[in-house]
Amino acid sequence: MTIQLTDKLSDHQNIVTSSLSSKITEYSEWRKNLIATIDQYIDWLGQANSIDAVLELRLYDIKETLKKDQLVMAFLAEFSRGKTETINALFFSDFNQRLLPSAPGRTTMCPTEIFWDDGEEPCIRLLPIETRQTDDSLKYLKTTLNAWHKIRLDITSPDAMKETLKALIQNREVDLETAKSLGFWNENDPSMRRLLAEKGSVEIPMWRHALINYPHPLLKNGLVVIDTPGLNTMGAEPELTLSIIPNAHAVLFLTATDTGITKSDMQIWTEYVQKRAAHKLVVLNKIDILWDGLESEAEVEALIQKQIQSTARELGMNSSNIFAMSAQKALVAKIRKDAALLKRSGISSLEDALANQLIESKHEILGRAVVTECSNLIRSSRKVAQMRITSMKSQLADLKEMQSQNRDSSKEILANVVAERKRYEASVLTFNQGSEKIKRLSDKLLRHLSLGYLDTTLEQTKQDMGDSWTTVGLNKEIRSLTKLAIKLAEEIKFEGNTIKKHADDLYHLFWSKHGFEKTEAIELDMSSFISNMQSLEKITNDFCNDPVNVFTEKRFLIRKFYLGLGAQIQANFEQAHLECTRWLNAVIGELKTQISSHKRSLDERAESLMESHNSADMLIKNLESTEKEFVTLQQQSSQLEAILLKLMRCATLDITKPSPDALDSASLEINNFIKPPVLSDTPQVAISFN
Repeated sequence: MTIQLTDKLSDHQNIVTSSLSSKITEYSEWRKNLIATIDQYIDWLGQANSIDAVLELRLYDIKETLKKDQLVMAFLAEFSRGKTETINALFFSDFNQRLLPSAPGRTTMCPTEIFWDDGEEPCIRLLPIETRQTDDSLKYLKTTLNAWHKIRLDITSPDAMKETLKALIQNREVDLETAKSLGFWNENDPSMRRLLAEKGSVEIPMWRHALINYPHPLLKNGLVVIDTPGLNTMGAEPELTLSIIPNAHAVLFLTATDTGITKSDMQIWTEYVQKRAAHKLVVLNKIDILWDGLESEAEVEALIQKQIQSTARELGMNSSNIFAMSAQKALVAKIRKDAALLKRSGISSLEDALANQLIESKHEILGRAVVTECSNLIRSSRKVAQMRITSMKSQLADLKEMQSQNRDSSKEILANVVAERKRYEASVLTFNQGSEKIKRLSDKLLRHLSLGYLDTTLEQTKQDMGDSWTTVGLNKEIRSLTKLAIKLAEEIKFEGNTIKKHADDLYHLFWSKHGFEKTEAIELDMSSFISNMQSLEKITNDFCNDPVNVFTEKRFLIRKFYLGLGAQIQANFEQAHLECTRWLNAVIGELKTQISSHKRSLDERAESLMESHNSADMLIKNLESTEKEFVTLQQQSSQLEAILLKLMRCATLDITKPSPDALDSASLEINNFIKPPVLSDTPQVAISFN
């Protein structure tokens, strides 16, 4: 009996916990481990008195990025493709009924984002459709809470939840002029023309956008699900297609077995998915219509494979990225704990693909960025620690020589240290002068990216377009803005090279005269800014060349499209400003830290030698304290090495258990990087990576 019960529990667990759910949970744990490692580094900096305001702020920003990191999945399809049902089956089967309203015909009437924010109670926020008559962007309106209609969610009652979420499919009928003023009239839509002829009105969504804050475990781990409406509604909200969908980490495009690839399906694919989504998967839904009982399983499978190949040809996709499934049967199987039906539904292959492609790719990108930056910061700290150990080694050698030599020899040792400190102070003066020059150049560089300048430029562009909101005018102005941005980037790059040259001169000075490690300042990279601007130009060109937009009166849509572009351009400038500021902080930041540490070591060394020269008792006391401090520095070095190894483990692709090869590579990297000093007749600290 016990064995049978255990088997049933195991089957239940296998059904409930998909590979996708497991990977999302593991990914969340990986982020927590990375944050804990950064906290260890921050603690180390505090103990070593090596923390400064700029470094502390940057590490805080990195931690906040990790804490707020999200996995965004967007679902796109024409009406009646089973998109909402797929979301229910993939993520919310533990609700034991449909969380999101799903029924034949048009269901999702407004774009819906599903996530969890622990600073807010469970609720649904609905943005009235009338806000489309303003120039306010969705990004701005998300910060304006009083613009939304809020309904609390009773998460203790599935029936109450289901009833509340029906608000997502609410619509209203308006006259033709109102529909046009809100950008919803499409003369090529037969259903719109039919309703207008029958009732003299047009059906539009009641809400412009919906935000669902729901404390589901996957959402708590950073998953964000975006459910989009059909083609007509998507086209009416350019911001959705300019920023929200392209920024998703995976886009799932749904077609249906009963319809095949329709004209509107192909329009969604070509305009919003094919060239704009970095990671895209195609779902061929509703395969259960082939389960009519008249064909064998082998014959049904052959039909499915034939349709997969046909879909792949039409979309220009590899068939390995097309997944045939039945979302409705998958949801039923998960609710009923029916393993056989779940397997036949085909959803497991899609879940595996999302787990293996999306999450591991996201982990690699974020991991590479964070681990690279943090490891560089640790390397910088290690250089400072190495300099302090080297200085302490020299101080010990001088004290021991004083102990064995006469008073005249001690005077010579002291004189040499004092002379070295004076030479160093002269170099520090040169550094301060060079640093001030770099500061002036930095201020000039950042002015190129000021939002005040950008706002003036965008306002002038709107004035140039005047009342003629046409695709020709839009294309012309965006091309001008792109050229302006690229020219700015080239000027910034040139000025960055000038700053780098001044920084390199300072690095060379302290290498040649004071034995610092030979290095150069990093280069300023503006390629991301240029690429983003060129991408917006390409999107605008595609929009303007679309015959639907060229030959149809689309003044409202063109204006909305332009405002969306303006928001994206502003975001590009803000990101470039942030990246340039970080570069400017880093360009001589490492050298500045090394200079400060070395000066402190020289001062301490001179003071210790002077005391020891004047008193035999102080000589003995300083020898003892210097040896203790040397051991402490070595212990700190060992701790830093352990932190670096832990950080490198976080960079491996296996989130939970790095491979031996990956760990060997990390250890080798550290061993090549770290070369602990050896000081004869001084106690050594063993280094281990347990």
